[in-house]
Amino acid sequence: MAGKSNKGRNRRGSNNAATNSSESVVSSNASNKESKDNLSASEPIKDDANGVPVAVESTDTQPEVKEVEPENSASQTKQGDLHLFPVSVKTQSSEKLELQLNPGDSVMDIRQFLLDAPETCFFTCYDLLLHTKDGSTHHLEDFNEISEVADITSGGCSLEMVPALYDDRSIRAHVYRTRELLSLSTLHASVSTSLALQHEMAQNKATSPGDTTKTDVLELDGLGFMEDVTGSLGNLLSSSLKEIKCVESIVFSSFNPPPSYRRLVGDLIYLDVVTLEGNKFCITGTTKMFYVNSSTGNTLDPRPSKTNFEATTLVGLLQKISSKFKKAFREVLERRASSHPFENVQSLLPPNSWLGLYPVPDHKRDAARAEDALILSYGSELIGMQRDWNEELQSCREFPHTNPQERILRDRALYKVTSDFVDAAVSGAIGVINRCIPPINPTDPECFHMYVHNNIFFSFAVDGDLEQLSKKCVSDNKLKNVSNDSLPEKAFSGSLHGDSGLPNGEKCDRSCTGEHNSVTELAPDASAEAPSAETEQATYASANNDLKGTKAYQEADVPGLYNLAMAIIDYRGHRVVAQSVLPGILQGDKSESLLYGSVDNGKKINWNEDFHLKVVEAAKRLHLKEHTVHDGSGNVFKLAAPVECKGIVGSDDRHYLLDLMRVTPRDANYTGPGSRFCILRPELITAFCQAKATERSKTKSTSQGDAHTASNSPNVDGEIQDITKEENTEDVQECASAPAESFESQEGILFNPNIFTEFKLAGNHEEIAADEENVRKASSYLTDVVLPKFIQDLCTLEVSPMDGQTLTEALHAHGINVRYIGKVADGTRHLPHLWDLCSSEIVVRSAKHIFKAVLRDTEDHDLGPAISHFFNCFFGSCSAVASKVSANSVQSRTPKKDQMGHQSPGKHSRGQARWKGGASARKNQSSYMNISSESLWLDIQEFARVKYQFELPEHVRTQIKKISVIRNLCQKVGITIAARRYDLNSTAPFQTSDVLNLQPVVKHSVPVCSEAKDLVETGKVQLAEGMLSEAYTLFSEAFSILQQVTGPMHREVANCCRYLAMVLYHAGDMAGAIMQQHKELIINERCLGLDHPDTAHSYGNMALFYHGLNQTELALRHMSRALLLLSLSSGPDHPDVAATFINVAMMYQDIGKMNTALRYLQEALKKNERLLGEEHIQTAVCYHALAIAFNCMGAFKLSHQASPFLESKIRLHRPSLHVMGAKWGV
Repeated sequence: MAGKSNKGRNRRGSNNAATNSSESVVSSNASNKESKDNLSASEPIKDDANGVPVAVESTDTQPEVKEVEPENSASQTKQGDLHLFPVSVKTQSSEKLELQLNPGDSVMDIRQFLLDAPETCFFTCYDLLLHTKDGSTHHLEDFNEISEVADITSGGCSLEMVPALYDDRSIRAHVYRTRELLSLSTLHASVSTSLALQHEMAQNKATSPGDTTKTDVLELDGLGFMEDVTGSLGNLLSSSLKEIKCVESIVFSSFNPPPSYRRLVGDLIYLDVVTLEGNKFCITGTTKMFYVNSSTGNTLDPRPSKTNFEATTLVGLLQKISSKFKKAFREVLERRASSHPFENVQSLLPPNSWLGLYPVPDHKRDAARAEDALILSYGSELIGMQRDWNEELQSCREFPHTNPQERILRDRALYKVTSDFVDAAVSGAIGVINRCIPPINPTDPECFHMYVHNNIFFSFAVDGDLEQLSKKCVSDNKLKNVSNDSLPEKAFSGSLHGDSGLPNGEKCDRSCTGEHNSVTELAPDASAEAPSAETEQATYASANNDLKGTKAYQEADVPGLYNLAMAIIDYRGHRVVAQSVLPGILQGDKSESLLYGSVDNGKKINWNEDFHLKVVEAAKRLHLKEHTVHDGSGNVFKLAAPVECKGIVGSDDRHYLLDLMRVTPRDANYTGPGSRFCILRPELITAFCQAKATERSKTKSTSQGDAHTASNSPNVDGEIQDITKEENTEDVQECASAPAESFESQEGILFNPNIFTEFKLAGNHEEIAADEENVRKASSYLTDVVLPKFIQDLCTLEVSPMDGQTLTEALHAHGINVRYIGKVADGTRHLPHLWDLCSSEIVVRSAKHIFKAVLRDTEDHDLGPAISHFFNCFFGSCSAVASKVSANSVQSRTPKKDQMGHQSPGKHSRGQARWKGGASARKNQSSYMNISSESLWLDIQEFARVKYQFELPEHVRTQIKKISVIRNLCQKVGITIAARRYDLNSTAPFQTSDVLNLQPVVKHSVPVCSEAKDLVETGKVQLAEGMLSEAYTLFSEAFSILQQVTGPMHREVANCCRYLAMVLYHAGDMAGAIMQQHKELIINERCLGLDHPDTAHSYGNMALFYHGLNQTELALRHMSRALLLLSLSSGPDHPDVAATFINVAMMYQDIGKMNTALRYLQEALKKNERLLGEEHIQTAVCYHALAIAFNCMGAFKLSHQASPFLESKIRLHRPSLHVMGAKWGV
C-alpha cells in the first residue's frame, strides 16, 4: 500500500542499516544472473584495490540524485501516478495518527497499516468512518477504494476508528492477534542489524573509539572459516531474540462454550488468564467488550467482578488488571518500533532452513500453542465458507487493466490470491501425504486417489513403475476418471465422456500410463521395458512442464482464456500436484464441455472455432505455430497447441486450457525412450528467435548478407557470429520457404509443438519437414551456440554461480536444461571450482531421487533413523543395517537394473511399495536398512550416467565438498539438521537426533509484476550509460509499484533496492546506499535464506558502503559474515572467495595493518592461480594489489617484481580491460 505514517521515521542512522544483495561486491563477477549489470557495484572495490579510497573517489556526486530520498520513492512514482495526501486518523483510544494515502488505496490497505502501527496494532474489530471537509461522514466498506467514497485530494479529510460488535469469528481472531503481539517470534532481526548494534555498543563503551577499539576486533576469523567450514556451522544462525514476557498464559477456558442463556445476553467466549503477578482471572468476551467475571473454582459466575475491570480490547483489559503487563507490553511495542519495518513483515513461503539451533532449545509448555496445533485445519477456514480459489483467481484476471493504476490493482489482487492459494495448498498437501484427508475415490488403488480439500484438487505424481498395477486395474475396469498429471481436468474428462462411445478401459489406459510413457504409439513395446528411473523422471518432468506451461499462458494473458491455479509440493518423497477446482467438475456436469484437444492421446480430437481463436492468439505470444493433425479416425484438425491439451468450458462459461506439458517444442537432441517430456526451455526459444530476427535484419541490410556483420548485434552478444558462419545458407533458405505471415509478425519463428511426437501430423511433407528443421535448428542452437557460450562465460567469470541453486538458475536463464549439466561439467574440467560445482550438483540430484524413493518406503516412526542412515552412507562409510534381509527388496532402486529392464513384472517396485494400504500390508523391515555406502554410491554413479550422461570419477566420493553437498541436498529435500560440528571423516557422522525436521519443498506459479520488471530493465540500461538520475527515478518507480503489488518481502523488491543502492553509491550518497542495502539484505535473508549467495554478496556490498563512510571496523564485520556464508555455499575454493579476500586486504591496508593485508592478498593469489591459472585477469588483479601493498610498505623491490608480471597480463587482457574501463568509467 502507498500509505505511510509520519511516526517512527528516525532510526539509528547508518548503523541500523544492513546489506543489500548487490550480487557482485567481490571483484569477480559473482552473480550467475544479470552479472553484467552488477559489475558496476563491484568495480569500486577494484578502484579501492588500486589504492584509491572509495570515499575520495565518490566525491563527484550528482545533486539531483542525492536530493531524492529513498524512503519517499513512492511519492516520486510517475508510472502509477501515486500522489500521496495526508489524512489524519482518530483511534479508538482517542490518539491521532497521520497517514499518507493515495486515492487508489483500498480500505483493506488502511486496515493493514493500522494493524502494523504500534498505536493501533491491538485493535481488530472496528468500523472506519471518513469525515470530509464539507461535514459529511461516510462509512467505509472493506473492499471500497477511497476514491469511490470521497475525494481526499482536496484536503480536510479524516478517518475515525469506531468500535464494532464482535462475533464468534472476530473475537477468536482478536485473541489470536493479541497472542501474536505479545510474542517477538514474528520479529525477524537481520544479522546485519545485530552487527551494527554490537558496533554501536562497543563505540559507546570505548573512551576513545579510534584504532585501539578497532585493533581488538580487526583480526577477524575470515581465513578460519575457510579452514574449518564444519566448525563454523553454528555461526550461521543468530540466537533468537530474548522474549519479553507479558503474561504467564492466555488460554480458552474450559467454561466454553457459553451456555445458551448466556449466549442470549451476548457472551461469546471465556478466557483464563494468569498474570505475571500470579493472579488468575476468568475473562468474559462479549459482543461489545471484555471484562473480568466473578468465576472461581469449577462454577461459572458470569457477573462482573467487584473491581469492574472492562475494556473493548483484550490488551486494554490486561493493562488494567496487571501493571507488569502494561510495562512489558510497552517494551514489546518499543522493540518492534525500533526495528526496521521490513523486519516485522511476514514473507510468503520463507525458504526452508537446512540448519537448526544446537543445542536444541528446550520444548516448554505452551497451552496456546497446543490449542493451535490440535486444530487440524490443513489450511482451510475453521469458521465460515471455504474460499473459491478458482473464482477469486479468474475474477482478478478480469479486472480492468487499461492504465498503470488499474494494472497495479490487478497485479496486487492476483498476487494476493495466488499466494494465499499456495499457502493453503502446502498445508493441504501435508494433510494428504500424512493420510489425514480422505480421498474422493477410496475404492481405487491408493496411488490413484484424488483429494479435494479447501476447494483444492490434490493428486500424486505417480511413478511409471506403477504401470503393471494400472494395467491390471484397467482390465478389471476399476479405474474411472483417473489422471496422473492434472486430476481436475482428467476427472472432468472422465465424467464428460462417461456416456459416450469411448470405453472406460481406453480412458483409463491413457490416464494411468499414456501420459508418462515414451512415444507409446510409435513403440508399443517400449513402455513395458521403460526404465523406472526414467519413467519416474518423466512423471516429475510432466508436472514441472505443466506448471511452466501454466505460467507461460498466464503471462501471455489472452482475454477469455483461463488457467487453473497450480502448485507442486514435494514432501516425504512424494510429489503432490495441487490445483484449483475446475467449475462444474464436482457437480458431475456431463454436458459437452470439452471443446478443444484430446483426452485419449489423440484418438479423438475436439475442436471449437471460438476456442481455437483464443488459443491462436496465445500461440503467437508463445512462438507456437498453427498446424494440422490427424485424429485416430483420420480426420484433420487445425490446432495451435499440443494435442494432449484440453480446452474445457466450465460451468461458469469460462474457457479453460489445461494439461500444458509441452508449450515449447521437443528437444531434438533427446528423442529416445523416456524423453517424451524433454522439451526446450522458453528462454532458449526467445533467444533463438531474437538471434534469427537479428540475422535476417542484417541479411536484408546488405546485398550479400555478410555473416561478419552479425557479430555487431547488441542483442545476442557473440552468439550470432557462430550461427551465421555455419548455418547462414540454411537460415536464408528457411526464411524463403516459410510462410510469409509467420515472419511478418514480431514474434518471429513459430514452432510446431507436436513435432517429434507420436501424434500424426497433417499437411504436406515439405511443411512437416520445415517444422522439423526449425526444431532441429533450435536444438542445435542450444548445443552449438548457447552451451559453448555459457561455458565460456563461466570460464571468464562473466557468470559465476556459487552453489547448485545459482548454477541451476544460471542454466535456466540462458535457456539450458539441467539435463545438459554433464556437458557443462565436461567443458569446465580445466577449472577446478567449476568442475567441482557441476559434479557436486550431479551427485546431489542423483542422490535426491534415490533418497526420495527411500523416504516413500519408510514408515513414520522410521523417518529419523532412515534419514540419518542415508546421510551416513552418503557422507561416511556405513554398511547395511539389516544384512539378513534379501537385497532383492532394494534392487529396484538401482537405475542400471531398471534401465536394462531386469525388474520382473510380477514383483512390487519401489513405487508400489509405498502405496500398500495398512501397516499389515507393508514390509516389516524398511528398505533403508539395506543401503550401504558402496551400494548407494554405485547407484549414484549409475544414475548420473543414465540421466546426465556423465561419468562420475571413482574418487568423487572423497573429493566432494561435503558441507556444500549436505547443504544442497538438505535444501532440495527439505531436511533440517542440527548446526553442530560434524566429524565427516568418521564412518557414521550423523545421529538420529541430528535430524530436526522434514519440510515440504514447493514450486508455484505466483505471478510477477511485468510493469515493474520493464521499469527495472530500462533503469539498468540507464545505469549502464551513467545516467544516474534517470536510473534512480525508474528504480524508485519499480520499487513503489512492487511495494503495492507484492509487499516488501519479495525478491524483485530486493533487486530494486540493490540497484537503488548502486545508483546512490556512484552518486556519493553512502548513507542512502546503506539504507537501501539494509532493505535488500533483510529481504534476501528472509526470502532467499541466511546463506544464499546473494545474501553473501549483500554483506560484501554493505561492507563496501560502510568502508566508504570510513567505518572500516563495521565493514570488516560484514566482510567476515560474507566469508562465512561463502564458505558454506561454495566452499573455500571459489574465485569469489579470492576476490573477497582482496577486498578485505584493501580494508586492512587502509587502516595500516599491512601484515594482515598481505596475508589475505597472498591467500587470494594462491586461490586464483590454482583455480583460474596464471594467465587469468583475476590473477593479474591480485599481483596489482600486491604491488600496491608492497609499495605502501616501502618494499619497492618487491613492488617492481610484481609489476612486470602485471604488465604482461594487461597486454594479454587489454581488449577486456578496454571494455571494462568503458563500462565502469575506469
